[in-house]
Amino acid sequence: MNMNGPADLMIVEDPRLALQGLMGSYAQEVWNFAFFLTKNKEAADDISQEVFIKAYEHWGKFERRSSPKTWLLAITRNLCRNWSKSHGVRKVVLMENIFAQSTASSAENEYLDRLQLQTIWRLVLQLPAKYREVLVLDAHYGLGYAEIAQLLAISEGTVKSRIHRARKRMEKAMEGEFRNET
Repeated sequence: MNMNGPADLMIVEDPRLALQGLMGSYAQEVWNFAFFLTKNKEAADDISQEVFIKAYEHWGKFERRSSPKTWLLAITRNLCRNWSKSHGVRKVVLMENIFAQSTASSAENEYLDRLQLQTIWRLVLQLPAKYREVLVLDAHYGLGYAEIAQLLAISEGTVKSRIHRARKRMEKAMEGEFRNET
């Protein structure tokens, strides 16, 4: 069977083949998004598995109004909300080595780059959920305003406004962070 991309998997007859392809294409992104929303590695593990179980159970209902990636991230978001409600999560957890580290010219540069990245993600995790969500979907996942609006069931104008406010908050937080270092 000749597949041109992950979206083609949604029309195959065998749901196991579709699930396998979706997991190969999006497992890490689903896990990362679940971690951003829950701030808990174990919850992200459980939720990301549950996302693909839900996708398997409902793969025939995919209506192609969004990309498979957007559909999976929407499932992830819903499961994270349910998890948060049932666990009463309200604490901030620092991110540690979640993302692959780039090759640096020296150990000192690598350490400084990693420290800066950890600082940025720590500040992102401190944003209110509505700002953190849109910022991560825009900056990390590269979703457009229309896709974010559809995923979150809000207007594009609200998406633009939240992204703008999230960026402003990040600018202020970064200025404060660096001002404290000098």
